[in-house]
Amino acid sequence: MTALATPGYQPSHIAGNPATLTERQRELIAMVSALGPGFAARAERYDRQASFPFENYAELRAAGLLGICVPSAHGGLGADFATYVLVAAELGRWCGSTALSFNMHVSSCLWAGLVADGLDMTPGQRAEHERIRAIHFERIVRDGQVYAQPFSEGGAAAAGAAPWGTVAQRVDGGYVVNGRKIFASLAGAADCYGVLCTLERPDHSGGSRRDAIYLAVPAKAPGVSVYGDWDPLGMRGTVSRNLLFQDVFVPDDARLMPEGVYFQAVSRYPHMFATLSPTYMGVAQAAYDFTVQYLRAEVPGMPPVLRRMYPTKQYAVAEMRIKLEATRALFLQNARDARIDPDKDTRMRLYAAHYTIMENANALCQLAIRTCGGQGMLKSLPLERLYRDSRCGSLMLPWTAELCLDRLGRECLYEGNERDEAIE
Repeated sequence: MTALATPGYQPSHIAGNPATLTERQRELIAMVSALGPGFAARAERYDRQASFPFENYAELRAAGLLGICVPSAHGGLGADFATYVLVAAELGRWCGSTALSFNMHVSSCLWAGLVADGLDMTPGQRAEHERIRAIHFERIVRDGQVYAQPFSEGGAAAAGAAPWGTVAQRVDGGYVVNGRKIFASLAGAADCYGVLCTLERPDHSGGSRRDAIYLAVPAKAPGVSVYGDWDPLGMRGTVSRNLLFQDVFVPDDARLMPEGVYFQAVSRYPHMFATLSPTYMGVAQAAYDFTVQYLRAEVPGMPPVLRRMYPTKQYAVAEMRIKLEATRALFLQNARDARIDPDKDTRMRLYAAHYTIMENANALCQLAIRTCGGQGMLKSLPLERLYRDSRCGSLMLPWTAELCLDRLGRECLYEGNERDEAIE
């Protein structure tokens, strides 16, 4: 008798059951899936060199994906939040650095697009915002420009606990920006940086968190410079060097949101601060996929040595699958929950989901290396890179693992404006 040919391992859809998705969601995920093998083939080089994935961005641009969250009225693909995070997770499955840096570009589109559409503005503000964002969206859709979102400054501002140290001063026709950003993904690769600043008050008394302003600063504007080395543990292809802004003038048309509106957006659309986690959902899926392929002797270029028959391997993969599906369930729930003005329970689910995805991604990668054994540590295979990339997630502002626990713990135990006596 002739043995029946086995079909080989068929990886899960990033959403688990694609039948639950819209046709548009399946189509956009399939676009990234088709690009994925090329991204994965280049990921080792970008990681080893800590170099930016320009080839991947060229393919994203050619596919029209730079405009994924640009509203359709402005020529973009008009994806909503849930659709974007599914696509981002699929991208993270193939190259974590590309997915994470791409999120910084897409976030600029979401803040100025979907999020801004749900905020309160005067008719004048709304009309001016519509005029200005049309300029920036055209640059993305027509010209293929990449926008970044440098966030961290090394202090409490990125965690939402203090005003931004980067300051914008109102001048005739625009603003003058001074300050610096660290861990600035796409530094030296973006065409424009979406910079969060504190708008200096007319009396020069500084400013509060309510005075935040979101300005698009061209990368080639006089006074913008990139400095510092980039040699981190993981996510090396994001090339998140430092940015310095010295007396950088930008015109009024640089406003990605009207003055004072960003503070409203922060409090009313918290899901925007969890757009990093889909990348790590994808990394977790990639670690599981590789482990199954390795144990089934289906990794290209490796000897066909089966390892699946050992009970210890089977138990480990079962544990991985359980952790993966628990993570996916929270990820999908979080995607469905995203909206303006979420209630307290939704906010708490958001913290729980973000924390779980970040921590479980690393736990899955640890299990993957342990299960695959010594060869999992080789740089010729992707597991050690996935492990290093996964460890970065819980460290990333604005919601590190510790900040998620802090916020969730307080919200679980306190209602409204409840306070306790200070603990000595």
